[in-house]
Amino acid sequence: MRIDVVTIFPDYLSALDLSLVGKARASGILDLRVHDLRDWTTDRHRTVDDTPFGGGAGMVMRPDVWGRAIDDVSGRGSERGADQGAHLLLPTPSGDTFTQRTAERLAEADHLVVACGRYEGIDARVAEHYRATGTTVSELSIGDYVLNGGEVAALVMIEAVARLLPGVVGNPHSLVEESHGAAGLLEYPVYTKPPTWAEHDVPDVLLSGHHARIERWRRDEALRRTVVRRPDMVEALDVAGLDAHDLQVLDAAGWTVRDGRLVAADRTATPVHDDRSAG
Repeated sequence: MRIDVVTIFPDYLSALDLSLVGKARASGILDLRVHDLRDWTTDRHRTVDDTPFGGGAGMVMRPDVWGRAIDDVSGRGSERGADQGAHLLLPTPSGDTFTQRTAERLAEADHLVVACGRYEGIDARVAEHYRATGTTVSELSIGDYVLNGGEVAALVMIEAVARLLPGVVGNPHSLVEESHGAAGLLEYPVYTKPPTWAEHDVPDVLLSGHHARIERWRRDEALRRTVVRRPDMVEALDVAGLDAHDLQVLDAAGWTVRDGRLVAADRTATPVHDDRSAG
């Protein structure tokens, strides 16, 4: 996969040289290139922004500068628009929510171009123009808050996508078990040595060596944790993918199957305790 990031602060992306993403770059699994937007300016001051039409506070990033940058990193001249094989990502607090499902979809792309806006954002005509040329454009938000620019969001998205590429994570099975993975649940609690710390013990079942019991305990704890912390994820579970024991755990937590989907039996009930003891 190739990812091009365009920003006015290239050094902000230096963290991508570290850890698994850095190793993926070094091994050639990920071709990640970071560009300075100011390289596509044409004036002596290297201007990338201007005042907003209609008035208002702040500055808006110019579409002509962004157009030249996107066309170049996409491998096409401006007269033909961006490479239709490149998927353009625009981090913005007004975008669709970036989720694990989004990361999975983006991980299937061959080429991503990430345009990191600043100030009041990128002129809206940039997204309009590239959609009109047939380019896939995604305006994405990593949460209901505002940052100073798109670089932090770009870091989040790139790491979430890169770790899904074959060969990046050492044990691919961990991608299934972790929070927001294929199971659609939060991950179960995890423990390591020592078995007793500050008068807190590791659940006995994890020390038993009984693999079937351990797997069942982990599944049950993942269900209970998701009920407590993310009931919206419980509502989204596919009932057909749940076994009888799953349904018993959910029933004990106040959830029942109605018309083929899970619903809270009593939404005013006190949430179940996130019990981390063996059971």
